[in-house]
Amino acid sequence: MVGVAVAPEQTLVTLGFIFGGVVLGTASGLTPGLHANNFALLLAGFAPAIPADPLPVGAAMLAAGVVHTFLDVVPALALGVPDPAMAPTALPGHRLVLQGRGREAVRLSALGSALAVAFAVPFAVPVTVAMERLYPTIAANLTFVLGTVSLLLVGTEPTIRARFGAAAALTASGLLGVLTLDVPTGGLFPAGGMLAPLFAGLFGAPILIDAIDGQGVPEQDDARITTPRRSVVVVGLIGSLAGAVVGYLPGISSAIAAAGALVLVPDRGPRAFVVATSGVNTANTIFALFALVTLGRPRTGVLVAVERTGVPHELPVLLATVALAAGAGFLLVLLLGDRYLAAVGSLDNARLSVAVLGFLCVLVAALAGLVGLGVFVVSTAVGLVPVRFGARRVSLMGVLLVPLAL
Repeated sequence: MVGVAVAPEQTLVTLGFIFGGVVLGTASGLTPGLHANNFALLLAGFAPAIPADPLPVGAAMLAAGVVHTFLDVVPALALGVPDPAMAPTALPGHRLVLQGRGREAVRLSALGSALAVAFAVPFAVPVTVAMERLYPTIAANLTFVLGTVSLLLVGTEPTIRARFGAAAALTASGLLGVLTLDVPTGGLFPAGGMLAPLFAGLFGAPILIDAIDGQGVPEQDDARITTPRRSVVVVGLIGSLAGAVVGYLPGISSAIAAAGALVLVPDRGPRAFVVATSGVNTANTIFALFALVTLGRPRTGVLVAVERTGVPHELPVLLATVALAAGAGFLLVLLLGDRYLAAVGSLDNARLSVAVLGFLCVLVAALAGLVGLGVFVVSTAVGLVPVRFGARRVSLMGVLLVPLAL
């Protein structure tokens, strides 16, 4: 006979912390350049002073990470929209915004993340069992695996010019990672080391710089989803499985996994990319949680913070946290996404882009000090390379691929 024991007081405390994590994840998701990892690592630093058991604190961190994966698409869509003439080299989400389909993109992202939760939880157990057997072999050949991924990133570009740009971006970002990842930072709130200035410079600032001459967010059409339901479900499923790659293997980002997943999808347009990337991003959290519990290896900044805090690996509680946070994240995307797009669309685009760039400088200085600010400037210069050659920005993930391969 099986019984279920419930401690009402402990449950209420945990729910309160989960709510706090949802609030933090909302703040980090809607703030450009601020990742849930930074919040989680800050929480890990303050955790000893919080008068609570580690499990509720860990639930708050996990909830923040999940909600962030739902909401981070909103500023990504609203900020950095380029001039329409640059649409062919724009990010897939920005291409939809330029077409007036930003509200649809918000909903496609929410569906991609929600489907990831629905698919990843039942798939997590068999995938984890398989990875437990395969991981030693993969780890022993990690240089070959990451080298192959790097070659595919360059080789799958459509033109010789784009391949040259991708190779240059991969090499430059890789060298940058080798030289800076282990450099100590001296910010006021050190959280995440050099990753904050590197990623803000490689992937955030260049988009804003290219958007200064743009027209901002144009008027958006209705929120109707034009993609067939079956296609959304199929892409969501593939994105969820690709999230397992991110959750278990170091150096593979959501964008790399999504690009690989779309090879299996007949329609590889911007809508499919939005669904797949959102699915990978959210599924990564779930698969990484199972990787932590079974393999003892935290694969995300959030789970690194959870491990540092000494959170017990109580999978039922942590999975319930993921489910509650995912429900909140889905509703928050629908509630806030359209308003965010409209608010940004009413502002002067050039001033907004410059203001966000200034905010990124302040944020990087606070997290990584003056050294981090210098790395941010150099990273920004490297981040401008791919688009100038018509290459995908995902080649900039050399910042992790190359150091790990070496």
